[in-house]
Amino acid sequence: MLDVRKLRLLRELAHRGTIAAVAEALAYTPSAVSQQLTALERETGVPLLERTGRRVQLTPAALGLVERTEEILATLQEAAADLAATASTLTGTLRIGVFPTAVQTILTPALVALSTDHPGLDLTVTELDPAAVPDALRDESLDVALIQEYDYVPIASDQGLQTEPLLEETVYLAALTAEPLAARRDTSWIAGTPGTLCHSLTIRACEAAGFTPRIRHHADDFGAVLALVAAGQGVAFVPDLGAVAPPASVVLTPLPIRRRTHLAYRRGTGNHPAISAARTALQAAAPS
Repeated sequence: MLDVRKLRLLRELAHRGTIAAVAEALAYTPSAVSQQLTALERETGVPLLERTGRRVQLTPAALGLVERTEEILATLQEAAADLAATASTLTGTLRIGVFPTAVQTILTPALVALSTDHPGLDLTVTELDPAAVPDALRDESLDVALIQEYDYVPIASDQGLQTEPLLEETVYLAALTAEPLAARRDTSWIAGTPGTLCHSLTIRACEAAGFTPRIRHHADDFGAVLALVAAGQGVAFVPDLGAVAPPASVVLTPLPIRRRTHLAYRRGTGNHPAISAARTALQAAAPS
């Protein structure tokens, strides 16, 4: 019989790309990960990895096995959720991941509701960019989190996760004047750190408007972004939640671009009492 722990390592390798990344995420040594994957190959009797120097690539057989692994892990999660539902009180740790602009508007009232309705829950919060959420959910450092997509940066398909809509926002062009996006070809830009969704949005939306943005500053806090705009350091894209109380000199021009926020959790965990309680509280706290 195949070992679920080894299957999970293979699944993580499919998502993270390198043995070193899998080892770091799951607190293994790289050699231990390699040994477990080699053992899994012996158990299956077919090649799972193609090794080229220090890099590995999954074979078609391995990719098929990863798809089945997602189904197996989801079934185990559902079984755990069913068992948890038999308890008379809701206890345990609930780990929630949020992006910065959701903390005050969505997370705080949700935490108040969860603490009041379920005092036995041990609530922990991690602030992170939505781009990091899928990995954090898969490696079980988070249980439920807010994940985002923009019109130009859609959510990648992930068989191991379930999502549900939470909030849709307008994206604005923050500048000192109300000139349209197409007129910003020679303007300096303020964008998020490379690798974040906000950075990707800046590049793709500007390219769709016919130019490559000249990014001068990187900032992930929208308060800092608006302060830089007010200081004449460039223009930026800012969504509704990040556009609260902008400096008086900043003009916010609405664009036909939307940011959509979803609740995300591991496939099979949606009916777990703690996850269900978090879903209810976060949905109730989201602006209508």
